[in-house]
Amino acid sequence: MSNQIAFIGLGHMGGPMALNLLKAGHHLKVFDLVPAALKVLADAGAQACATAAEAVEGAQVVITMLPASRHVEGLYLGDDGLLKHIATDTLVLECSTIAAESARKVSAAAAQRGLRMLDAPVSGGTGGAVAGTLTFIVGGAAADLESARPILEAMGKNIFHAGDAGAGQVAKICNNMLLGILMAGTSEALALGVANGLDPKVLSDIIAKSSGRNWATELYNPWPGVMENVPSSKGYAGGFGVDLMLKDLGLATEAAVHGRATTPLGELARNLYSMLSAQGHGGQDFSSILKLYKK
Repeated sequence: MSNQIAFIGLGHMGGPMALNLLKAGHHLKVFDLVPAALKVLADAGAQACATAAEAVEGAQVVITMLPASRHVEGLYLGDDGLLKHIATDTLVLECSTIAAESARKVSAAAAQRGLRMLDAPVSGGTGGAVAGTLTFIVGGAAADLESARPILEAMGKNIFHAGDAGAGQVAKICNNMLLGILMAGTSEALALGVANGLDPKVLSDIIAKSSGRNWATELYNPWPGVMENVPSSKGYAGGFGVDLMLKDLGLATEAAVHGRATTPLGELARNLYSMLSAQGHGGQDFSSILKLYKK
């Protein structure tokens, strides 16, 4: 069954996600501030719109994928916020990674207008977005998730219900904090081995079959040339940027303060990525943290 979908935010993640919805037979009206991103979707069959408000006209489902909390709150809650333009009972899927409190704030405002809203941040990176194998981590009403499931399944393979509004964001922040820690630790271990004469490929193969095995060594190795088709072997281009990881680690810090949790390794990772960004690598993939360790 096809739906009329408004998709706002067509960046490295949102663009491929929208393309997969088109491939699944849905009708899309799209908006982005970057004309080139709009053109890609228009060439694929979507209707490009001049404003976000135009995109949501007649939509049964609205999906947004934006950089940060301030963008999400500005879009939905501004003086002429998008919530005022979305028809009652529309299903809204907010897929950005933002602060849980921002997600709850926007969700409460949406509920007051009779809208059904889910926070549904994703995991899986740009590769997962292109392949349609993303993981969706959802916060909100279970009944609304069931309504959204066929649409999410056109873009991903794993769908988890984390809890009420904001829970999806909390789970995503926990995951990304661990990811940042793992990538920093993996880079440190590989650099240590190479500094003492080991081949990084051989060491990676050993770790992948030993107790230190993790996603970074097996699927997203940070050492150039160890794996094909990962950012480290493409000059750290594409993928998940350092500044985006830094943003997510900042969200983890905010969540730790809010929940009175202790996250010393998360804070250390945040400081390492901050150093990397300050050295001019903010736009490179987060696996470029290897540069802090590599001779």
